[in-house]
Amino acid sequence: MERQDGQGRGAGALSALPAPIETDALIVGAGPVGLFQAFQLGLLEISCHIVDALPAAGGQCVALYGDKPIYDIPGTPVTSGRDLAQSLLAQVAPFKPQFHFGEQVATLARQADDRLLLTTSAGKAFLAKTVFIAAGVGAFVPKRITVEGISQFEGTSLFYHPESLDRFAGQTVVVNGGDDIALETAMALTAIAKHVTLVHRRDGFQASEANIAAMRALVAAGKLAFKVGQPTAFDGKQLQISTPDATTVDLPLDALIACLGISPRLGPIADWGLELERKQVPVDTEKYETRERGVFAVGDINTYPGKKKLIVCGFHEATLAAWGATAIVFPGKAVPLQYTTTSTRLHELLGVATSRQA
Repeated sequence: MERQDGQGRGAGALSALPAPIETDALIVGAGPVGLFQAFQLGLLEISCHIVDALPAAGGQCVALYGDKPIYDIPGTPVTSGRDLAQSLLAQVAPFKPQFHFGEQVATLARQADDRLLLTTSAGKAFLAKTVFIAAGVGAFVPKRITVEGISQFEGTSLFYHPESLDRFAGQTVVVNGGDDIALETAMALTAIAKHVTLVHRRDGFQASEANIAAMRALVAAGKLAFKVGQPTAFDGKQLQISTPDATTVDLPLDALIACLGISPRLGPIADWGLELERKQVPVDTEKYETRERGVFAVGDINTYPGKKKLIVCGFHEATLAAWGATAIVFPGKAVPLQYTTTSTRLHELLGVATSRQA
């Protein structure tokens, strides 16, 4: 990992950045393990920020199997990826972690004072005492429409998996995709947009039967338009699609929303100077720290003898990683082990009322 010492290139890179956000910890990834990491840090009074490439929390659990049942979460006979994420968000809420969605951590560099400077794809900078990589198998990023020059319209008239649909009220919108998220997005827009067209490469969908039936009912009622075709050109105001019979159709619009699925990419993590083994980060099993002091890796991104890629294992790793960070965040201070059952201090942090039993 590069060390920036306030001289030469390091100093220039730092001075060119916006004022960094200073924090005890930066968590890379807002999946279940990243969220539980924030909770464990909160119990130890370590403040944190969380960065994730997706537009909302949940990571792989929500993005890939949001509604599918999960049976191996302790004390929870059955839940779904989406419900698990919501439960973890509710659990960590008392500690008020700061979220930064829709951006990737691009660079990581050690500073002269041993803190870690991180920059993101959105131009933010963080100066953290510790870093927790909870990126799963990599950052889940939306699959892009493969049309030349289309990227210049991202954020203005082209949107990938938008977190909120409110901005599209009263607009003419085209939704491109054929999975459950695409269908649900198109159907939800019919209640607020001026006109909605769903575009998919074929008249068949990778979606639930209920969503397909509901979508077709809206089309039959004239509330939703449906076109079969592939995008071939886009100028920010009009989408051109090529149909199966080799004709082209132009669709005027205010906004194009692409819901083409997501894919994991290790991305910039590979360039951070950390040791990698088969695209995973080796860690010890005492603190789940990498070979770079203050940089921890938890969940599917790490590797060690006996590693099992299970959510419950990630929760264990996050707990020990949080304790491992205390020596850096609170140097020279003995941090006592407290139990949420009995500790009045933890009750205070969690915002729960304590009561004495007679």
